[in-house]
Amino acid sequence: MESGGESLLRSRTRAVNNVSGFPDLQEGSDPGRHPNGENHITSNGKIEVEHVISKKLQLKRKAEGLKNDLMRQFESQVHDFMDSLIEESASLESTPLPAAFSPPLSDKERSKLGRFQPPPGQGKQFVSRRSLLDELFEVNHIRTIYHMFIALLILFILSTLVVDFLDEGRLVLEFDLVVYAFGQFPLVVCTWLCMFLSVLLVPYTLFHLWSQSQSGSHGQQRLYTWLFGSAFVLYQGLGLGFLPTYVVVTNSLPPASCFIVTIEQVRLMMKTYSFVRENVPRVLAWTKDKTGHGPVVPQVSQYLYFLFAPTLIYRDKYPRNPVTRWGYVATKLLQVLGCLFYTYYVFMRLCIPQFRSISLQLFNLRAMVLCVFNSILPGVLVLLLGFFAFLHCWLNAFAEILRFADRMFYKDWWNSTSYANYYRTWNVVVHDWLYYYVYRDFLLISQKRFRPAAMFFVFTVSAVVHEYILAVSFGFFYPVLFCLFMCFGMMFNFIFHDRRKGPIWNILMWTSLFLGQGVIMCLYSQEWYARRYCPLKESSFLDLLKPRSWSCQRGPTAESDKIKWDY
Repeated sequence: MESGGESLLRSRTRAVNNVSGFPDLQEGSDPGRHPNGENHITSNGKIEVEHVISKKLQLKRKAEGLKNDLMRQFESQVHDFMDSLIEESASLESTPLPAAFSPPLSDKERSKLGRFQPPPGQGKQFVSRRSLLDELFEVNHIRTIYHMFIALLILFILSTLVVDFLDEGRLVLEFDLVVYAFGQFPLVVCTWLCMFLSVLLVPYTLFHLWSQSQSGSHGQQRLYTWLFGSAFVLYQGLGLGFLPTYVVVTNSLPPASCFIVTIEQVRLMMKTYSFVRENVPRVLAWTKDKTGHGPVVPQVSQYLYFLFAPTLIYRDKYPRNPVTRWGYVATKLLQVLGCLFYTYYVFMRLCIPQFRSISLQLFNLRAMVLCVFNSILPGVLVLLLGFFAFLHCWLNAFAEILRFADRMFYKDWWNSTSYANYYRTWNVVVHDWLYYYVYRDFLLISQKRFRPAAMFFVFTVSAVVHEYILAVSFGFFYPVLFCLFMCFGMMFNFIFHDRRKGPIWNILMWTSLFLGQGVIMCLYSQEWYARRYCPLKESSFLDLLKPRSWSCQRGPTAESDKIKWDY
């Protein structure tokens, strides 16, 4: 037995000695010598096994350390490479890249499309590309997040059904909040039809007549420019600005119906401005050069396509897909409908019970702080649902119907580490309009001397329009969103600037975004209930501007408590 153990020990010692390339291990491989140079032989002539094992463990630790260092260096290089690749791809927007479901364009089609694109640096370049979420949902890990939101919707539905069954003794499948919010819908459709027909006829006719008048003398050109320009401004202010708002206010449309009318009102105003802004320079260039038989005037079909296209930047031609995938359209419209009912259950389970109980209390700091933090979850859910329903599903559905190939309606705003990047990537459709027609035109007029003033002007225009939409939709003026835009939005734009990198800035961005959604949801909801529970019999103009929630306190025995759902 002893001889067998000695032979086994000698074989292990030879195996260790054969290891090459590791001097730390080799220097202790002499069977009769200690690493310090001393003879270290046991009484029976055997090498200490513990010493060999410790050397092997040392080698293993060094190998693991080397592996970790190599992996960190490799990961850092991959991140740097991907960042540079993303920046390079973003700077090459002028190169048409076919979507995954579109065949590549031929040279003839590419040259034909290039004739309708502005020169580099002169305007937005439209290229064929998919929406980011469509690409991300092909990854199983990202699609699982989508499944988690569906599971949460199922839980909302089940909780509502169970509570209604316990309270009523039966299943209640009434969507009275949806019916109320979209009330007087036929009037909404009629108002939209009137707005759309006027936009189809009036701006195009005015522009066509003005372009034909530019072939006369210089004095006639100035006269007709002033005349048709004044008519266009009058139409924008009166026909599209005042009349739809008058219809909404006088008929007391509910919130969702008001929201549809005002959103379409703003959208059509922005589209008509883009049509005129993009085509007037072409006519003026023809007037200067007098090349051709007459000024270049877009066809009615091109203008009509632009009115429905999911973009606010006019072009004569856009990249188009060869076919319409009607299954994709149906899926997106069903997702919009699902988001609508998702929002309904968020309000029913998280908002209405909370704000009805808060309205019983007098407005104070403690109640407001609790209200804000309790409103963060529903506020963020409504934000994400609105983004997914409109910027992804709705716009992609219309783009697919029209075979509109440029689907970059948003970018990866959720990865933003700065508010400057968040503003650029949250809503690319509106950002493009503000950038090209507000920011760049402001710099053009000021000869690029007042960039901070141009940025401030962009924030002001955006804040005023957002507050106008909410004021008309809710039926009261409470400039919470305006103050957040102009105060915290401007401040965060300089604090969270583009030089801020790293995960901590993304966390801070999300934290401030969550808190802002809680403030918006809390204050507007409190004001909504205060104006219903504490109406003024005779109100002055100042009373209409003063927040009612600051002084309203409804008693617990108020008549409105007898109503099951008091919106």
